[in-house]
Amino acid sequence: MLTRIHTRGIDEAALWDAVGAVEDPEIHRSLRSLGMLRDARAGRGGRVHVEVALTTSRCPLRDRLRDDITAAASTVAGVSSVEVSFETMSERERLALAQRLREQRATGIGEHTQVYAVASGKGGVGKSTVTANLAVALAARGNRVGVLDADVWGYSVPQLFGVRRNPVALKGLMLPVEAHGVRLMSVGFFVEDGEPVVWRGPMLHKALEQFLTDVHWDEPDVLLIDLPPGTGDITLSLLELLPQAALLAVTTPQTAAQTVASRVGRMARDMRMPIAGVVENMSSLACECGRHTALFGSGGGQQLADELDTELLGQIPIDAALTASCDAGTPVVASTPDAPSAVALAEVATRLPVVKRSLAGVPLPLSVVGTG
Repeated sequence: MLTRIHTRGIDEAALWDAVGAVEDPEIHRSLRSLGMLRDARAGRGGRVHVEVALTTSRCPLRDRLRDDITAAASTVAGVSSVEVSFETMSERERLALAQRLREQRATGIGEHTQVYAVASGKGGVGKSTVTANLAVALAARGNRVGVLDADVWGYSVPQLFGVRRNPVALKGLMLPVEAHGVRLMSVGFFVEDGEPVVWRGPMLHKALEQFLTDVHWDEPDVLLIDLPPGTGDITLSLLELLPQAALLAVTTPQTAAQTVASRVGRMARDMRMPIAGVVENMSSLACECGRHTALFGSGGGQQLADELDTELLGQIPIDAALTASCDAGTPVVASTPDAPSAVALAEVATRLPVVKRSLAGVPLPLSVVGTG
């Protein structure tokens, strides 16, 4: 039983409780439960010292964690200043933490996670931009959201979210990179800018499998998967690994884009994959004067939705805020929420249906657990 100690007017038990409740910004567990809080003691004149063990010496969110600890400690009566020092977990502690996190979850993706596979028939229709903005919009509504960038050769999630750093690894368990309230994983976090990814089928399949099973997704409410264009190996592999996924098709108003997107829809039907809906991107050019000009024609999104017997969830215009946000690395729903594009994307996020796939007759991935 913890004895309440009062040192120079500061209740150290209350100090431990306040600081121990601070969450690690990447693992989203309290410092106390993770074994990261090493010390919290009071000194003279209302000064306190807090010592925390980081998972890695290169912790990218060290400053944020220091701010959170300082804020929490400052809520304790009598505290006038807070000093935070960091050390690094030992290899044994890192191994124990990884094991503890694995035991707390059945898989990286929970059985109640709604998975949307965002697909298009061809490149250049803004599929990744739609994915990124839907993710941020869903997170802003209180959902725990992850984005898996499965477009291995044309990865763009690091650019769209404005992050370029390696994920923290804990003895075979990777922590997703977080930005704008969304947990991210992309091959782009592991290669230098501009470096091509030259991988073939078996290597691709293994990498994607690891991104699903060896990443601490922590059972998000929603996982959006940014698929590569078309119906190649990556798409097929992911649909096998995630049988609960629903297809979200992105197209433009052009007949050419709609025609090739319909092939992805037919593939989904052949695999008994439900279709969540269609998003028509680049539906018009939205001028600051309020006028909308149909640069790429009209009707492609509705035509695709009719062909796939699903709903057209929204029509996203192009505007200056949208193009600027892609270059700046901040999704437009966060940077300029009142822009026409942002309003339309946020509306799509509210209209995404909850889709449950019937697994009757669907081959499920198997895992063998050793008994020795």
